Amino acid sequence: MNNYKKTILLSAVLSCGLVVQADTIQQTKGHFVDKFRQLDEALPTPNSYRNAAGEPATGYWQQQVDYKIKAKLDEAKRRLTASQHIRYQNNSPDSLKYLWFQLDQNIFQADSMAELSRTFEGVNPNQDEAGKLSFNELRRQQFMADNELGYQLGDIKTLDGQMLKATVVGTNMRVDLAKPLKPGEQVELTMDFAFNIVEEDAVNARSGYEHFPKDARKGGNDIFLLAQWFPRLHAYTDYEAWTNKEFLGQGEFTLEFGDYDVELTVPADHIVSATGSLQNPTEVLSKTQQQRLEQARTAKRPVFVVTEAEALENEKAATTELKTWHFSAKNVRDFAWGSSRKFIWDAKGYAQGGDDQPLVMAMSFYPKEGGELWKKYSTESVVHTLEVYSRFSFDYPYPTAQSVNGPVGGMEYPMITFNGPRTELQKDGSRTYSLSEKRFLVGVVIHEIGHNYFPMIVNSDERQWTWMDEGLNSFLDGIAGREWDPQIPWGVEARDVVDFMKSDLQEPVMTQSDSVSRLGPNAYTKPAVALNILRDVILGRELFDFAFKEYANRWKFKRPTPSDFFRSMEEASGVDLDWFWRGWFYSTDHVDISLDQIYQLSLDSKNPDIDLKKRRKEEQNKPVSRFVELNKAEGRDTWVEKNPDVRDFYDSNDQFTVTNKDRNKYQEWYKELEYWERVALDRALDEGKNYYVLNFSNQGGLVMPILLQLKFADGSVQDLQLPAEIWRKSPQQVSKLIVTDKELVEAVLDPKWLTADVNVENNHYPRRIIPSRVEAFKREKGKSRVDMDLMQDSKTKLKGKED
Repeated sequence: MNNYKKTILLSAVLSCGLVVQADTIQQTKGHFVDKFRQLDEALPTPNSYRNAAGEPATGYWQQQVDYKIKAKLDEAKRRLTASQHIRYQNNSPDSLKYLWFQLDQNIFQADSMAELSRTFEGVNPNQDEAGKLSFNELRRQQFMADNELGYQLGDIKTLDGQMLKATVVGTNMRVDLAKPLKPGEQVELTMDFAFNIVEEDAVNARSGYEHFPKDARKGGNDIFLLAQWFPRLHAYTDYEAWTNKEFLGQGEFTLEFGDYDVELTVPADHIVSATGSLQNPTEVLSKTQQQRLEQARTAKRPVFVVTEAEALENEKAATTELKTWHFSAKNVRDFAWGSSRKFIWDAKGYAQGGDDQPLVMAMSFYPKEGGELWKKYSTESVVHTLEVYSRFSFDYPYPTAQSVNGPVGGMEYPMITFNGPRTELQKDGSRTYSLSEKRFLVGVVIHEIGHNYFPMIVNSDERQWTWMDEGLNSFLDGIAGREWDPQIPWGVEARDVVDFMKSDLQEPVMTQSDSVSRLGPNAYTKPAVALNILRDVILGRELFDFAFKEYANRWKFKRPTPSDFFRSMEEASGVDLDWFWRGWFYSTDHVDISLDQIYQLSLDSKNPDIDLKKRRKEEQNKPVSRFVELNKAEGRDTWVEKNPDVRDFYDSNDQFTVTNKDRNKYQEWYKELEYWERVALDRALDEGKNYYVLNFSNQGGLVMPILLQLKFADGSVQDLQLPAEIWRKSPQQVSKLIVTDKELVEAVLDPKWLTADVNVENNHYPRRIIPSRVEAFKREKGKSRVDMDLMQDSKTKLKGKED
């Protein structure tokens, strides 16, 4: 086939005569990046523990750690003393010479790595202005200086009384075993411990006490939230061995599953909420409270086990008597609890059906400060969360799900969560709350209860890969939240991550949590948005939901890694997503796809009587020379106009005049075409379709599907989604040929803001006028002291204390 013939078949010809190759793009030499390179090169090699499909393999194992704990709360001293009996089952193929414990309370010691590596977050001074140190920071420093914090540890022994050597390393402790613990063996040991409980508001911790000095009782009352409170075994894993990274505060933890038997001795007028099931209700609850709790199992709305009036009465006085609350929890990875005489307690049964846990008791514990906000929405939010999350994963396997109000703004542990929002006491004695507080309560309860699924059951390593619990959970709490009330901004829409993704201060999502500058957008928002895009834009809900549920069930009560999630989602959906994981989780690229040009093409027929006529018309439609236009306006005649008697062939013919030579050439060319080529050309010319070439550039680096909205002259609109694979050979720029019967007047990229594109203004072609706002303002007088009227200010009368 001659080159002349190839040109018409492979090219679309611009009306101005420029040839644009529609199926190839010139790639800049040396700049190619394979955005679709297989991720397996970066992931751990599949093995007998974790297979290539992202499933636990035939040799998968994990350790088991069971605890029996007896603890006593000294309310006056705000101190906890306890003893524990630990049974450690070695299910690994390795012999263990020592065990590593987490000592989270040691983070509050002055010489802890967390404290010594803490950076100054205030405002630095300069020559003219003083630096700024917050009152919160002053309070934190003073509390830590005034109190002995961290663990006081007793002897660590085996059951036969043999002392074991313990070496404390910051927030970790190595306990050397008397002999190596072989595969399949178990060891039991005991230890005593105590610590002074921190004031949460002072040190901004994940647990602690909150003091209420204005309560009726002399000296006020406290709410105690106890978490990360006992020396716990570090996880020993197939992928890292001991996960004994120092606790610095931001990265949370990963733990082993086990059975817990816990006795908590507290003041007799306290109400206790804890992980697990209460084993001795007849000893710690009145008959009325027991009856109310039974009634709550089938109630439509929450039933008060402890009413507000009863809680208020409890607040007025204290007792020297003690009660021991006994809890049992099976197959959990941690244990937390709350205790206070201030607690109102309501409960409602959630009948989820199924064989594992047909009835779950949803419960809330809160002081009077929680008010109507907590009465109406806390427990109902718990039930709603269970309903939605179970749809995407598995039935909730535990007997209780609890929301507790206290000083911790939001934190999760098995069966129990700490949630912070409250009402505001007004002068008339009423309690009110803002819309934002209402949204905060519903949102935080959904989020923290949701953590019971991820990571309390699907047991990912929060310290190493925070996004695996916070990101997945934020994705699901966004679904549950929008099913609660879509008018509440849940922060998981694509638009919610745009500012972060285009900022310079960010790290890849896969960065270890303690090294992340902005944990919220990095570990919560960005991965949640990514999964929303994966579900609603790339895979579709049917494929995504099937794959996500498959992942959740594969790793229920097991310990997944990122590779297990990535592989499970691809294997179960049947879609290669390596490009997606690379871009969203391993890079700091952002989405910025620009629609640079649209060319309207005219298909040349090669028939000179047709094509040259069209070209003449196009030439005539070009703007007239400004020089010629002005000369005519001045009445200035040209030489040709002044001399009409001098004429030749070209005065009546131009470059678009058709000659017989042109016609003969066309006939010879047409005759050489194959039969099918003539049929194709004739049909194309007969149909007269419109040919448009759209040129796109990837300015953000993150490859994504191209979501197009095409608007036509007849008022109709067409949505077209081009898969991300369009970028596979040219990740910087691509062109797309659109053939249509209609006349295209406008094209818009991602018109519904579904892909987190950081610049929507280069998504319009033709470009639109950018909408914005302007406000009139009055320049304020400077606030420097040299600008202040100190002469007038010095006349001000000093107010007394009574004022």
